[in-house]
Amino acid sequence: MTEVVLHIYDVTNSGSEKTNNTIVQINKIFKDGIGLGGIFHSAVQVFGGDEWSFGFCEQGSGVFSCPAGKNPMYSYREAIVLGKTNFPIFKVNQILRELSREWRGDSYDLLSKNCNHFCDEYCERLGVPKLPGWVNRFAHAGDAAMEVAGTTALRFRQAKTEIVTASKVAYRFLLGVSNNVAASTESSGNSNRGSPRFQGAWFKNLVTNGAKPSTSSEIENQEEDVRQQHPHLASMSPQRQNSQSRHDI
Repeated sequence: MTEVVLHIYDVTNSGSEKTNNTIVQINKIFKDGIGLGGIFHSAVQVFGGDEWSFGFCEQGSGVFSCPAGKNPMYSYREAIVLGKTNFPIFKVNQILRELSREWRGDSYDLLSKNCNHFCDEYCERLGVPKLPGWVNRFAHAGDAAMEVAGTTALRFRQAKTEIVTASKVAYRFLLGVSNNVAASTESSGNSNRGSPRFQGAWFKNLVTNGAKPSTSSEIENQEEDVRQQHPHLASMSPQRQNSQSRHDI
């Protein structure tokens, strides 16, 4: 059995000394101070004196090696023994060849496919525990935030589309009801209870502006429309009109 060692670095390759110092301070506060996490680079060592990791390149594999704990791009922090693998060296080399084909340099993504994700998968194939959660917590949090933001925007667009579609369907349905009333009116003569043109306009106004209380003048206009379409109601007493109206309904 062979030890699998995780080497961890502070990410200090920004090209700005001020930025690098800020990252080191962030890591001290969030990792050393409260144990939350930080901005780290990681690499895995098993057999020999080299560590293996993953990074961006325009062509070919993004998997690379360097002497363990000696990556010149970052500031070395610590080593953690993750466990022991039962695999012999030829099997470990086979795993590395497979990972080299799968992890292309141009697929690197800071939040969703970085060096820490690579080390997680490498350790999983070696049969040892994955990285401690704090090593890649900032990337996981950023990736989750991006996913939530994207999902929320997508759902909002879908909901907006569905609302518009539902409104159009409802309007067509109401117009269909109005047209059916018109056809029924032509076949039944004076048995109609309202003007199709008036009903269609009322439905359209309802869909467009929403329902709202009628004013007294609007009620009087509607009553006048009813009297014009039902002349026989004009000679009735109010009590008989109410009775007739209930019978019509």
